[in-house]
Amino acid sequence: ALVAVADGATDLLLRDWDTERIGELRDALEPGRLVERTAFPLGLEYDVAAEALEPGALSAYLNQVDGCARARPRSDWAPGRDMVIPQPDLRISAAWPDSAWRDGARRTFEEAGTQVAKILAAALEGRAPTRDEVETLFRARGADVEAVADVADRLRSEIVGDDVTFVVNRNINYTNQCYFKCGFCAFSKGPRSLNLRGEPYLMTVEEIVKRSVEAWARGATEVCLQGGIHPDFTGKFYVDVVKAIKAQIPAMHIHAYTPLEIWQGAETAGTTVRALLMELKEAGLGTLPGTAAEILDDDVRLTLCPDKIRTSQWSEVMLTAHDLGIRTTATIMFGHVDSPRSWANHIEVIRQIQRRTGGFTEFVPLPFVHMGSPIWLRGRSRPGPTWDEIILMHAVARIAFIGLIDNIQASWVKIGLDGAEALLRSGCNDVGGTLMDESISRAAGASHGTEATPAEFRNLISDLDRNPVRRTTTYEAIETGLTIL
Repeated sequence: ALVAVADGATDLLLRDWDTERIGELRDALEPGRLVERTAFPLGLEYDVAAEALEPGALSAYLNQVDGCARARPRSDWAPGRDMVIPQPDLRISAAWPDSAWRDGARRTFEEAGTQVAKILAAALEGRAPTRDEVETLFRARGADVEAVADVADRLRSEIVGDDVTFVVNRNINYTNQCYFKCGFCAFSKGPRSLNLRGEPYLMTVEEIVKRSVEAWARGATEVCLQGGIHPDFTGKFYVDVVKAIKAQIPAMHIHAYTPLEIWQGAETAGTTVRALLMELKEAGLGTLPGTAAEILDDDVRLTLCPDKIRTSQWSEVMLTAHDLGIRTTATIMFGHVDSPRSWANHIEVIRQIQRRTGGFTEFVPLPFVHMGSPIWLRGRSRPGPTWDEIILMHAVARIAFIGLIDNIQASWVKIGLDGAEALLRSGCNDVGGTLMDESISRAAGASHGTEATPAEFRNLISDLDRNPVRRTTTYEAIETGLTIL
């Protein structure tokens, strides 16, 4: 095999080779040279595959590949499944199954390949990567994934130190009825065979207020309100809910309404986005969640959520909110029909907005939970991101947002507390909220629970010799130290 490569071979058929022998060949070649493919070439675009392959072949193909169209690791693990994360004990990347890889030491920045090393060296000097360099980092593999994670963790230490933050909050998903047809969403259209969604429901304003009061009594400082777009909703409903909560609990921070809800609310109320946001702010709205972003690349959105707001509309809501002094989060939901190209485009949209406004408080990657998702059940998406892609999304975000967004969150609901711990060693500094109720991920098949306690967060953070800090929604510290209850 080595002679063939030296003579110019770029594709090898390794029939009957076991994983250990393949590992020997990998280590005999320069780092990153050996890459497993499927029956199709590396880099095959989703749209090309979807057009060329009949449904059964497309489904089989998508279940075998990652976002770069490389063969994905042969593992049953996926975001949302209650399984041990595939990360080896001694390292970060789960790219290879052989013992030489799994028992080897975690690689550092100094061991990165030439192209990745150049980008990482600039980052350590405070220079954020360009859009194309961000895409290069997202295409990292194996040892380079670990080098990216190493630099991300160094930057985390420099930028935010050893504090790990969380917020005590409650999610209130006030309806699971929605007239939009997002391919990824199992919350409003989950198959009954999974027995997750139950009957269609719509909470009354009184029920929403009751749940908010319960959350306040349990120590929550935030309620997060999100739901489907009910066909009877107008912007008036959103304003009425905020007013009702504030009338009962004036000090509760209301983190509510995605840009889709704001856009639809303004349209149905016959007003503008700016006017609705001003009315919501006056009523007591605190911040907006950055969900409904999915992937801010309209080529992807046309497949994933064709009737949803476009990138420009999502951006307009955020720009307007920031202009009015309403801060927001930023998210990405990845691992379905997307790729490093669309991830880099998404990051660049967020960076452009943040350079103009400074209004984003955090960046929250959300791994796609596929099990109950309509688009996967129809055989037209990948089964979520690989472990290495999850590491890269969080680590590259830390690097890409140098000087722009300091807080990178690990979503424990998608990957469990063990997964969140690994991400805290790869550039993250926040583990999100306790939630108290969480039904959107559960509807997609996630099994990591609907609530985490402050004590669980405290134990997780202290195991890393880091400092647990209970925070507000906008990252002001409330309590610091290991005595948090």
